[in-house]
Amino acid sequence: MKYFFLIFLIITAHVGTSQSMDNTRMEVILSEVSDSIAGNPGIWDIKVGGIPMMCISDSSHNRMRIMTPVSKVENLKKGQLKECMEANFHSALDDKYAISDEFIWVVFIHPLSELSDLQLRDAISQVWNAAYTFGTTYSSGNLLFPGNEKKPKNKKM
Repeated sequence: MKYFFLIFLIITAHVGTSQSMDNTRMEVILSEVSDSIAGNPGIWDIKVGGIPMMCISDSSHNRMRIMTPVSKVENLKKGQLKECMEANFHSALDDKYAISDEFIWVVFIHPLSELSDLQLRDAISQVWNAAYTFGTTYSSGNLLFPGNEKKPKNKKM
């Protein structure tokens, strides 16, 4: 019985201090971190360090996304699509490279209400980094998951 009370205190303390993300809170954070912001609650165009991004949220479905186009598919150089897919596994963290409407996009997708202030700020940073490094390191941050080493052909180990 004494453990029940302790567990109850821990759970209620966490629930009482957690804050659900919503469009109002999101707009405040977007305004703080962006160079410019335009739009309406749920659909914003922002610019961060010269890179235009869109932030779209749908509170009725508890979803949000931050995205930016990085290249037309027809303008990709040989091997870039493969490099994007490898980056999705190794060097793109919570954001991903994706194709829609004949463009390569960097996109971060997350449940809206579960998103913390820090996660939103980090998501914007990751999208910016992945867009900025498109064509070079395809990285959204400093973390790199191993396993993408190129092995020499016809060499016995």
